[in-house]
Amino acid sequence: MSEQLVFYRARAAEARAEAEAATLVNVKERALRSEATWNEMARRVQDTERRRAARLADV
Repeated sequence: MSEQLVFYRARAAEARAEAEAATLVNVKERALRSEATWNEMARRVQDTERRRAARLADV
């Protein structure tokens, strides 16, 4: 697991915690959007790592 993936997942967790602690609706929504974005970035990194590993296995 790359450092980038760990970083993105940690930021997503922080955003989730911020959303759970938020009392204002707009702050909660912003934090949830942030979490979704970090999770999407993590998914892309993970997909890239899987494809890279598959390519290397084929060589």
